[in-house]
Amino acid sequence: MLENKVAYITGGTKGIGFGVAKILLENGISVAFSGRKYDDVLKAEKELQQYSDKVLGVVSDVKNLESEQKAVQSILEKFGQLDFVIANAGLGIFKPVDELSADEWNEMIETNLTGAFYTLKASVEELKKTAGYYITISSLAGANFFENGTGYNASKFGVVGFTQAAMIDLRKYNIKTTVIMPGSVATNFNGNIPSEKDSWKIQPEDMGNLVLDILKMNPRVLPSKIEFRATKPA
Repeated sequence: MLENKVAYITGGTKGIGFGVAKILLENGISVAFSGRKYDDVLKAEKELQQYSDKVLGVVSDVKNLESEQKAVQSILEKFGQLDFVIANAGLGIFKPVDELSADEWNEMIETNLTGAFYTLKASVEELKKTAGYYITISSLAGANFFENGTGYNASKFGVVGFTQAAMIDLRKYNIKTTVIMPGSVATNFNGNIPSEKDSWKIQPEDMGNLVLDILKMNPRVLPSKIEFRATKPA
């Protein structure tokens, strides 16, 4: 059922996005992914081709609506349709609120929150045609505030609210929406270098399997918000 579907993943050159792309490709889904840097996109595309040749890397910055619109157009030229969109691109800068600069605040809000909106805005007409699925990647930080997290918390709380409201707006088109809120994931996020010490954390492929399970669910059900935790506490 999923073999003829096409997915678009933002922030797909590494980490969660790359893990999701890998799992979807292994299960017969055509995958387009984006990143901001050409070299990163090219490298990831070559690595993902070992799982399937139905892959397309595009250079796009989710902070720019026109860039996302061009990305979607490239996907349509390559695959002819768009069924699933996973808004994954994100970043975190962690400082006390009095030390956080305006530029750092804007970078997080524009990437994590506005980027999710721009990605949907660029793809929603295609999702209407396919009765598609829109998935955002928030965080447990979208429900739990913490020290030095003002900008990141604000962006991730916003993603949760945005996705839940979008669900109500889009269901009349038979478009489904889900927000995933993972806990600790073994990625390069915030300067981390994954190693054996991260083996207890959620792995990028775990995120991919979760997305796949969501896409396989019976059309009559909708997991609108999922908190996804590692079994061992941080």
